Amino acid sequence: MSGLAFLIPIALGLGLLGLAAFFWAMRRGQFEDLDGAAHRILIDEDEEEGER
Repeated sequence: MSGLAFLIPIALGLGLLGLAAFFWAMRRGQFEDLDGAAHRILIDEDEEEGER
């Protein structure tokens, strides 16, 4: 029983820390461009260098 009294506050604290980190990332705009990385992987860099 004493183990639960120790582990439950730690688990709640870590959950709140993760939630705070998520909201901080939302405010900083980390989730603005979700498709950008997916489209950049398809761009051929050799083609771009030849066009310049």
